[in-house]
Amino acid sequence: MLSGLDHLVITVTDISRAVDFYSRVLGLEVRYRDRERVDLMLGDVALRLHWTATDVTPRAATPTPGSLDLCLRSLLPLDEVQRHLEALDVEVELGPVPRQGATGEITSLYLRDPDGNLLEISRPVKNQPS
Repeated sequence: MLSGLDHLVITVTDISRAVDFYSRVLGLEVRYRDRERVDLMLGDVALRLHWTATDVTPRAATPTPGSLDLCLRSLLPLDEVQRHLEALDVEVELGPVPRQGATGEITSLYLRDPDGNLLEISRPVKNQPS
């Protein structure tokens, strides 16, 4: 019945701060919809930023900044990602650590966005050099 994910809404307290983080730190393409909604493109999926005080309806019953726990796949080896984060002075909360992903074993780094959402950046174990 379903074929995939189109977009996922991330509730944020400051659109500009979130756009800066997701574009500068994570390299996502930004597409502005209006002043209360911005799409951050991740392949053919949008991470849609909604401002906490938006009038956009319908919306989640309890849109709460900092409540998201999201795992993203990396094209780059995690040591490169870690060096990039260090260069930008972005704290890695945990990792690299082994985890189980949707399709098998992964290695992950954990960090937080400016609203406290937990972001896991992962890489399949089979694609990593031994």
